[in-house]
Amino acid sequence: MPQLADGVLAKLKVPAGLRPRVSEILAITDEVCAAHLDVEYGQLCRVLVARLARKRPSPLVRGDTRIWAAGAIYSVGRVNFLFDRSQQPHLSADRLAHHAGVVKTTMANKAALIDKTLDLRIFEPDLTRRAMLEQHPLAWMVQVNGFIVDARTLPAEIQDEARRRGLIPDLDALRAA
Repeated sequence: MPQLADGVLAKLKVPAGLRPRVSEILAITDEVCAAHLDVEYGQLCRVLVARLARKRPSPLVRGDTRIWAAGAIYSVGRVNFLFDRSQQPHLSADRLAHHAGVVKTTMANKAALIDKTLDLRIFEPDLTRRAMLEQHPLAWMVQVNGFIVDARTLPAEIQDEARRRGLIPDLDALRAA
């Protein structure tokens, strides 16, 4: 399997000792996402696996890399409603397990462990696809002088400050990534 460049792993803030293992996992997620989903899913899986690598102790040190990769894709897919037929891209859990070369229940169990370890929720900010963030109304709600408002209705300079503080998504930065 091809190894990711050390610079990519450093940018993801993967600890040096885990970089070879994380590289193996990401090679699998990149391959499956490129072939059956899209590049954005691959990028989100990189973010998720890097978060797991930074946990102390990291759960990635043990277990089959293929199962970790499948669990990561499943977790990112669940955050983004991958298994909902009305979504694009869509992939069933059975097909994902097949493409990843793992047993579906094993993949789902690993994803449950990942979700619990990282306390993942639907619309997890750094794991949600751009198109979903653009449409999700709660991603844009901020409190201004005690009132909850849609940040998209505020003046540009206030929106810029809200983006800088991480209160609302920075879609331009996400598009550039």
